[in-house]
Amino acid sequence: MPEALHIACPNCGTVNRVPTVRLGGHPKCGQCRAPLFDGVPRAVYDANFEALLQHTDLPVIVDCWAEWCGPCKMFAPVFEQAARALEPDFRLLKLDTDANPQTTARLNIRSIPTLIAFRNGREAGRTSGAMSLAGFLQWAKQFAG
Repeated sequence: MPEALHIACPNCGTVNRVPTVRLGGHPKCGQCRAPLFDGVPRAVYDANFEALLQHTDLPVIVDCWAEWCGPCKMFAPVFEQAARALEPDFRLLKLDTDANPQTTARLNIRSIPTLIAFRNGREAGRTSGAMSLAGFLQWAKQFAG
């Protein structure tokens, strides 16, 4: 693992250079002072999706969901538990497909929930459907650094 990682703040979008030895120490954004990790998936939008994805050296997993989707609602608590287990080694984001049509189209989302893993800003894997916490963690860890 490199000595430092670039991590985009999910609050203000500022790119922070964080020494890897400080990842577990609750690093804060140098600009807005918000925690870079808070143990919950962060919402992402058409306006900030690309910046958060391209300016984060960590693996990023995006949960593509919609409010009306039963399996999405069933999977939401699992994704929240996974954020507590995987951060700060991963960034977990939630994309509301109905509210963000540009990103939804760009990602070619055809069913929900769809989970997409990104490494270095590029798609590394995708799966559709709700899963258990153990199943999700096993799937996610294949994308670890």
